[in-house]
Amino acid sequence: MLQKVKNLYNEYPQQYWVMIAGVVISTAGGSMIWPFLLIYASAKLNMPLSTVATLISINAGTGLLSSFLAGTLADKVGRKVVMNFSLTLSGIVYFFLMRAETYPQFVILMILVGLSNPLYQVGADAMLADMIPSEKRTDAYAVSRIANNAAFALGPAVGGFLAASSYNLAFYGAAIGYLIYSLLLFFLARETLEKQKASATQMIGQEAKGQDGYAQVFRDKGYVFFVSLTSIGLIAPSILWILMPVYTNTNFGIPENLYGWIPTTNALMCVVIQYPVTQLTRHYKTLPVTALGMLIYALGVGSVALMSGFNGFWLSMVILTFGELVVVPTASKYVADIAPANLRGRYMSVYWLGWGLARMLAPLIGGFLNDAIAPRAIWIGGLIIGLISVTGLTMLSLPRRRPSEPLSDHH
Repeated sequence: MLQKVKNLYNEYPQQYWVMIAGVVISTAGGSMIWPFLLIYASAKLNMPLSTVATLISINAGTGLLSSFLAGTLADKVGRKVVMNFSLTLSGIVYFFLMRAETYPQFVILMILVGLSNPLYQVGADAMLADMIPSEKRTDAYAVSRIANNAAFALGPAVGGFLAASSYNLAFYGAAIGYLIYSLLLFFLARETLEKQKASATQMIGQEAKGQDGYAQVFRDKGYVFFVSLTSIGLIAPSILWILMPVYTNTNFGIPENLYGWIPTTNALMCVVIQYPVTQLTRHYKTLPVTALGMLIYALGVGSVALMSGFNGFWLSMVILTFGELVVVPTASKYVADIAPANLRGRYMSVYWLGWGLARMLAPLIGGFLNDAIAPRAIWIGGLIIGLISVTGLTMLSLPRRRPSEPLSDHH
């Protein structure tokens, strides 16, 4: 076993392991506070949930804008600079969030977090691709995802315990986690953009030839329909992730130190069960499997309406996580399969835009249902929205289609 670990370590450059260590430290820190942020903001602001929830929508909307800039900055300024800026800004913002007292103060800080997150993600993905040859990248990204989930399994459990006694401790944990990673990167990592200059010149030439790349993606009506339906379906789990902590705390008195085990369960399941679930689903066509995953998502969200105690809310997260284990790798595979090789990046970009839109709309919809109808309406609404997506994806997977709309489902 020790030899296997040693072989894995030697498989990748040392800087990759610096990044993995940083991901663990910063994710564990950030996830100490993020699941409980709406509880904290609600207590501070004493406003309706629909108003407080707009903070997450503002954060997500800013992230959408930032993600368009992030790629250009990473290619022109450098991966390391962009990543360092993102991590340092995030760390500083968490220090200031402790002192935020008014809605405008929270808005400014959520905008800054929204700006910084995509910068790190795009920079890190580019740095990893610079360092690691194509044939090893799939495994490298997989190790990074496992490390991220393992850290997320730790963060909410510790953060919930800290927040139950003092939110300041959880904020300090988040801020210090990001700043430690920023320092690790600054002192131990080198810029990887330099050796990419030759290929960057080639890429600019290719870009000039295909400037209407995004127009081509949006002309693929079948694909746009797929992304739209996926985005609608993802509103349901986004509602649960964002609003269930404050819903359970406000309506059922579930304290933060107990609730923290719910997101921890999700992360542990992603670490332990993702591989066997993927081995099972990969034998079936991707569109019907994606529809099935969306159905599980919707049922997990809808089930929250029936629950009234910790065990019930925990079970809802377990159901929802099986949806995540099915949807996330399968939908990504569908996009990679259907996209022409020269447009794969743009196809992926449009797909992730759908995720961002879902995260932006979810708090607005959930907050409105809570304030205008009743708290339980959040989950009934999430279920209905999810079922709309399931219906559309099921129709899309049927064999009737025109050759001009490339909906073919590859293995």
